[in-house]
Amino acid sequence: MAESPKAPKPRPKKKTTRRKPSAVKAKPRAKAKATRKTRTKPRNTDRTKRPEIRPHKSPWRRMLRWAVVLALLFLGTSAGWVLLYRYVNPPVTILMLTRHFREDAAMAREWQDLDDISPDLLLAVIAAEDQRFPNHHGFDTVELRKAIEAGRKGASLRGASTISQQTAKNAFLWPSRSWVRKGLEVYFTGLIEVLWGKKRILEVYLNIVEFGDGIYGAETAARRCFGRSAAELTPEEAATLAAVLPNPRLYSAARPSARVLRKRDWILQQMKNLGGRDYLEKLSEVGETVRGDAG
Repeated sequence: MAESPKAPKPRPKKKTTRRKPSAVKAKPRAKAKATRKTRTKPRNTDRTKRPEIRPHKSPWRRMLRWAVVLALLFLGTSAGWVLLYRYVNPPVTILMLTRHFREDAAMAREWQDLDDISPDLLLAVIAAEDQRFPNHHGFDTVELRKAIEAGRKGASLRGASTISQQTAKNAFLWPSRSWVRKGLEVYFTGLIEVLWGKKRILEVYLNIVEFGDGIYGAETAARRCFGRSAAELTPEEAATLAAVLPNPRLYSAARPSARVLRKRDWILQQMKNLGGRDYLEKLSEVGETVRGDAG
């Protein structure tokens, strides 16, 4: 019998050993990370970056911003100026400087406190210029309406400026007639009414108002015209000084014309109609004290 061929022996399987995770396998990952980083870089470094497009600012917005800044600066400066003059006497006014440099006019003035000025002069000025001075807040609406009505009827324009307005104009503004100056006059009038009060307004007014060519203030006017101090003025002398206030460069208190004398007599009558020196006590109703004794 023929022998049957032997079946081939199966080859032994090669043992495959799994590689343990080691640093060898971490290297490709590091390379991958490195490749990712390099890909984020711009491929062409020669290309220039496009400029960022910023929103265009409107010139009107810029102008508005500057206008607000300038307005706040003006408000703060002007309020500080007015507040300073509440405690410090104005050394000089723009009117004085203008007259001095343009016309080479003298500037004669001597400051006098309100308590050292005759109450008759206080009353005469109020009777002549602003009879509602203790009661209004800087503007006499009654006189304003009368002036407007007179203008509609064709009559000559009449003045309606109060003592407060004249003080604001003389202390802070320049001598001219324009809507800009008038608007500033209204603004400064409101400021001094709020920050000064009636007593200080009257005191500053009587020390800076012009009573003659180059003569400023009640004390200088009293000594130049009558040879005495402002505290010693009689009612007639006080009324004469008040009579020249509409145009002190045209009229003279030292040599009064017939027109000035008529105005003086009218002022004396108005002083009586107001109640004499007792009228000054009305200023105490708004928190002020003015010497109004009949001494």
